[in-house]
Amino acid sequence: MISARTLRFADWAPVLTGGEHAEAYIEDSAGTSLHFEDSSLQEIVSGSDRGVGLRYLRSTGSGSFETIYGALNEIDAGSARALADRLLAGVPRRSPPSGMPIKSFHQKIGRHPFDVSMDEKASLLKSCDKAVRERFPHIRQVSLNYAERMKRFAVLDIGGGFRLGERSVVLFAVTVTAEKDGLLQSGSEIVGALKGFEIFSERDPVKASCEAAARAVAKLSAPVAPAGEMPVVLAAAAGGTFIHEAIGHSLEADHIQEGTSPHYAGRRGQRVAAENVNIIDDPTLPDARGSYPFDDEGVPSAPTPLVENGILKDYLYDRLTGLKEGRSSNGHGRRESFRHRPIPRMSNLYVVPGKEDPQAIIRSVDKGLLVTRMGGGQVNTATGEFLFGVDEGYWVEGGEIRHLVRDANLLGTGPEVLNSIDRLGSDMGWGIGTCGKDGQGVPVSDGQPTLRIPKIVVGGR
Repeated sequence: MISARTLRFADWAPVLTGGEHAEAYIEDSAGTSLHFEDSSLQEIVSGSDRGVGLRYLRSTGSGSFETIYGALNEIDAGSARALADRLLAGVPRRSPPSGMPIKSFHQKIGRHPFDVSMDEKASLLKSCDKAVRERFPHIRQVSLNYAERMKRFAVLDIGGGFRLGERSVVLFAVTVTAEKDGLLQSGSEIVGALKGFEIFSERDPVKASCEAAARAVAKLSAPVAPAGEMPVVLAAAAGGTFIHEAIGHSLEADHIQEGTSPHYAGRRGQRVAAENVNIIDDPTLPDARGSYPFDDEGVPSAPTPLVENGILKDYLYDRLTGLKEGRSSNGHGRRESFRHRPIPRMSNLYVVPGKEDPQAIIRSVDKGLLVTRMGGGQVNTATGEFLFGVDEGYWVEGGEIRHLVRDANLLGTGPEVLNSIDRLGSDMGWGIGTCGKDGQGVPVSDGQPTLRIPKIVVGGR
């Protein structure tokens, strides 16, 4: 693994000599994943990856910039210099920068996943499968996945910046499918954080698996959700998938500059949501899946208020989108690996809690839907239109939760829905995942309190 002892800025400085901005992203990572299905271990994949990505941003005039990018599957300063010479052929060069003192960030891990035997990891998945099959009827399939990855990386830039960091992530995901009389229903749970194997002492994977199974089995006897326009309460337990899709991607600065987010372009300082809505993206939250001390361009992380009291305050910038507007990045340049160029991305996006009792919000609904688990979804940033599946939802009538429903979907337009939110609870819930964009995936978290949308279209099966 790379370290402060094995990397010298002076060796890499000659590659940081072209364009208005230049950086070297050096990565050394290793990981393992296990897939368990049909009551047996189906696959074990282990591997390591190391290399360097070189990027140069060159002004072409009128606020436009050319991106020059190349990557190597090795960590060698001499090879990187040769790559830089090829990439910068015909480009004016400057003197190599002098490095500033290195800033290192080390992650505290309670139990390193690499120290846990493969037998113990496989046994964990086996115990989850056994518990589900013994405790629940109608189980057709149990799909379990475990993944771990340890990455050390360094970012060196044309200004002499030299940062070294590390990430240890563990992820457990389960999907249970139940079947009765030809009807199939599923339930899923995911456990993960910026932690080591100790995460399973905090969140029992057997319990998570049984929760997923209970949801799948219960939906077998649940009626199909009523369709039509109605009030919907999104519980904190649903996580922040809705806010991630409804506005998060639309506030990434590349979408704004490319014209693919017309609802929010040029609207800084204007109202874009209800007055009670505050939205923050914060990569500094301790142990959160989307957190980092500095982004993948070496910019220190900090909370970024995006919406304050319904007013749009800012967008998510990386260095390139910042340069195009003559401003600095706010620390949201992220990339999947050294092979990928950084782009503006979310980290831990959330709606700030309000002051209301979550139960009082539910009691305020005469006839409507309570969503306690979100399923998959998609959004068109150009139109704001979204479609979300509901993994777990309940019919509410007369302010009381009546019964579970199945096969519900939420359809609407993000800007309209955000402007209609009229009640916010004092609680908070989180969801985690891997966010995809431009062929890259990065770890994220999304959060929200219990909130009420007075009117939204609910689609049934």
